Amino acid sequence: MNNKAAFCTGIEDMEIMDAPMPKCGHADVLIEVKYCGVCGSDAYWYAHGEVGFEDVYPYILGHEFAGTIIEVGERVKNFSVGDRVAVEPGVPCGKCKWCKEGRYNLCPDIRFLSAPRAHGAMQKYVAHPAEYCFKLPDNISCKSGALIEPFAVGLHAIETAQINPSKTIAILGAGCIGLCTLLAAKLYNASRIFVIDIFDNKLKMALDFGADAVINSKNQEVETNIKKLTNDRGVDIVLEAAGTPITTALAEKLVSRGGDIVLIGSTHNSVPFEFYSIISREVSIKPIFRYCNNYPVAIDALAQNKVELESLITSEFSLNEAKKAFDTALYDREKNIKVMVKICE
Repeated sequence: MNNKAAFCTGIEDMEIMDAPMPKCGHADVLIEVKYCGVCGSDAYWYAHGEVGFEDVYPYILGHEFAGTIIEVGERVKNFSVGDRVAVEPGVPCGKCKWCKEGRYNLCPDIRFLSAPRAHGAMQKYVAHPAEYCFKLPDNISCKSGALIEPFAVGLHAIETAQINPSKTIAILGAGCIGLCTLLAAKLYNASRIFVIDIFDNKLKMALDFGADAVINSKNQEVETNIKKLTNDRGVDIVLEAAGTPITTALAEKLVSRGGDIVLIGSTHNSVPFEFYSIISREVSIKPIFRYCNNYPVAIDALAQNKVELESLITSEFSLNEAKKAFDTALYDREKNIKVMVKICE
């Protein structure tokens, strides 16, 4: 078998080249990758690289993927050749304080595919520990399976927020993660859901996914509209899913007394927070990092047709078109929610 991969060879440079064939270890499965999504973090890395890893090129990105098992390690008992799996891309150490507490997403030694120096899944074959692979039922496609990773982020956010039918929520950002958070909030029966973004097409999709109201912050005053929708109270929970200083700062202005702000997006720059307002109203700030123990819930929701994820896909490319896929994710954000790459037939 010949392994091909989309190698990032420099800033905004990508080439399809031969890659070493992965070796299937005793506790691993070897997967023929069917689909791999382009995450916002992948597009950011493609455009900017990462300080301290200038020597990592050529480098394989991608961590949202699913495929078919073609080889099983001798110690693996719960998988067979031919099984289709969604893959959780992070492999924690299993020994540290956080792993032992069940919060393995906080493991300081986690090996996460597409985070330097662990090559990602934008290649035909990937070997991965069976423990972090999840069998897909017959009614879940590999394309949907590749979307379980971003949906798991939304689930982790909603579980952290402790959503229930009494809670009103506002989601800042209607990209893939924001919409996955919306779907998770619907799954957990949030009372009312408001979504804020600057693109009408994304807000329309939010309405299609079940949002109760949407606000275009480009031409509508968000704080005023949220107050109108909540009888001047503000929402119980704000979920920041855009990862910008502007939306992160806005969260404090939308949340009610005793409410919660859940930070999902990766906001890199400094944010001016009015901390006295947060203190005097007992507002809690709860950041999340990736996900933890969410794949089984996600797969069960898909299997029972409680959520549908493939509508998130707005562009699809072949492996040979990987550079075009990354350029589309990077430069055509208004039209695209999720860019998907079909790796193998």
